Amino acid sequence: MTDDLVDTQHDWYSNDTATFGDRLADARQAASLSQNELAHRIGVRIGTLEKWENDMSEPRANQLQTISGLLNVSLRWLMTGEGDGLAAPSEPSPLSDDMTQLLNEMRQLQRAMVQQADTLGRLQKRLRRMQETAQ
Repeated sequence: MTDDLVDTQHDWYSNDTATFGDRLADARQAASLSQNELAHRIGVRIGTLEKWENDMSEPRANQLQTISGLLNVSLRWLMTGEGDGLAAPSEPSPLSDDMTQLLNEMRQLQRAMVQQADTLGRLQKRLRRMQETAQ
């Protein structure tokens, strides 16, 4: 695979190497909070937080602000990996070529899933509009 998306030497938390969920989980762990504790403080179910950390959904804007305050990271860092947030690990463990390839494939699949979910949402919206005009 020529598309090397995993760069362990630079921009540890950038959008190219980490997702929103990765940054959320790492910031939560750095704050010594369990998923249950953070979910309780935000006022959401643990399943909701798990979905955020697994990049299956994202919190609303007001929840993002609360999360960034609780975890002592900037909202910008939480969303993009830029700005005030966690420092990159001092010595990242080297990844084998197989692990790097697997991570790259997972990231590509994740992007494709997000695009497909967006497409599905647009199609559902069009169908609803068609149904409304047909009535």
